[in-house]
Amino acid sequence: MDIVHDGGTAMRKGSSIVLLAWLIILMAAPPSARPQQGSVSAVNPPHASPADPGARDDSRAGAGAEAVEKLERDFNEALAAVEANHADGGRMDYTSVFKSAINGMLQSLDPHSKFYDAEDYREWVAHQRFQYCGIGATIGYRGVGERVNTYVIDTFQDSPASRANLRYGDRILEVDGLAAPDKYSNEVRERIRGRCGSVVRLKVERAATGRADSVEITREVMHQPSVPDAYLVRPGVGYVLMNGGFVFTTPDELQAALRFLKERGATSYIIDLRDNRGGHVYEAIRVADMFLPRGQVILSLKGRIGGLSHTYAAANAAPDLSPLVVLINRNTASASEIVVGALQDHDRALVVGENSFGKGLVQNFAVLNEGLGLNITIARYYTPSGRSIQRDYTSVGYYDYLNPSGAAPPEGSSGQERQAGTPARTDSGRAVYGGGGIRPDVAVAPRLVTPEQQRLMDSIFLFTRELVNGRVEGLGAYKIQRPIDYGHLLQPTDFPVGEEVYQSYKRYVTTQAALGVGAARLDEERDFILRRLRYEIVTASYGTVTAMQALESDDPQLKRAIEEIPRAGEFALSFARRYNLH
Repeated sequence: MDIVHDGGTAMRKGSSIVLLAWLIILMAAPPSARPQQGSVSAVNPPHASPADPGARDDSRAGAGAEAVEKLERDFNEALAAVEANHADGGRMDYTSVFKSAINGMLQSLDPHSKFYDAEDYREWVAHQRFQYCGIGATIGYRGVGERVNTYVIDTFQDSPASRANLRYGDRILEVDGLAAPDKYSNEVRERIRGRCGSVVRLKVERAATGRADSVEITREVMHQPSVPDAYLVRPGVGYVLMNGGFVFTTPDELQAALRFLKERGATSYIIDLRDNRGGHVYEAIRVADMFLPRGQVILSLKGRIGGLSHTYAAANAAPDLSPLVVLINRNTASASEIVVGALQDHDRALVVGENSFGKGLVQNFAVLNEGLGLNITIARYYTPSGRSIQRDYTSVGYYDYLNPSGAAPPEGSSGQERQAGTPARTDSGRAVYGGGGIRPDVAVAPRLVTPEQQRLMDSIFLFTRELVNGRVEGLGAYKIQRPIDYGHLLQPTDFPVGEEVYQSYKRYVTTQAALGVGAARLDEERDFILRRLRYEIVTASYGTVTAMQALESDDPQLKRAIEEIPRAGEFALSFARRYNLH
């Protein structure tokens, strides 16, 4: 949810920190101390009236102004001392200093409030729309010893990169005349992206021929789907990959995916919200509304600004009552947790996986002058049972909070046993707990890639690059001489990888000392290597989205979700009976 705030007069560099600090303090101060300027709220009634508890109190507003004046004096004194005495004070980057000061102040309040300079703000807007201006290609960094190169992994359907005939394994040598850095870096990606309609000039080494080509590609708006894949994972069981966040198109994308699966015989669904970092709250409400009948609470907001607290309920007269399993992990956050919390509290879906991230705070975005912005926490949200799932951020560092260890409950447990405190209750009376994310009904640890396996992935890619371009003797059936076949439903007969391919890979690796891998180590990781080889081959043929299907057999959480479909059916039947739905 966004609040658009007009900061007023243009800001000078020397006073930016003071004016921005003033705005932050006012937004964090009691409502009575805040001036009622022109704001647009996407939450509820826009402003408190004079009769409201949040009406202006001039005496308290004066106290706030005095605090701001003191802050200005203290900051200017500290800045002058740094300029005069610090070893590098004479070449201080004021923009960086101001940005760090503001974000340091915000992080003392909570880890999700943030200041955006002009460049950050443009990226934030693009992220919220899940779009950017670029060529529509996935690139990756692969290394041999100390050397790292940048390669094309795949291209998007109907994208400029696809039309320029970029293929899997093409090596990017230059971007606009600048050599690609010989290191792991996002620098190449940032150079390739730019203003829509502008031209980027790439020099690439073609994987198929080894020839260096120069290509000019016009950047376009690239939309990233929030529901990138849907297929039958088993007869009658539809799988929906939903890891692209919550944007304005998400509900429609999900509806289209469900229709697609139903037409192919799906009668139950697995919705995969793993690694879904969230997005717009209202789109999460619309998604939950698809599966809940009219009147059932989806979430409640509680904020201290007048008119902000509100309860949102479903409005669907004919919800989908199909058996439903939802997959979550430690990167399931924010708007995703709203959906999961509502479905779990109403016993509408069975939740499988790991504890979710635990973000129960709501931010509104204030747009300032000169393309700057502030994302400010203005409320907490609560699931239908009344629990806050916000993880504690007062006793951990900023980095540790954003990168939780994600220790899971015992394998196969209900996920709730080790929680302390008074439980909330689902509609059927099951105990659920707040404070620390959504606990799955069935806890299943993920299959993690070990550091040793991670080191093998570069050599697997480099071997596959040779394989799909027909340069591995005796394995011509794996040569791919066409563009990506998008939307392919992977079959077991597509590019099977067995002993012959493994032995060829083994010979390739052990004859290249720079890769630093011994034969004994390869044999220990044989199963992993076979899976990753097929994944890379499928990527070259059908793209990265379809290639995820090749890893299904090594996904214990998805396997367990499939096994739990009968139990999800019991949940769905009990749910329909409880609310007299047919």
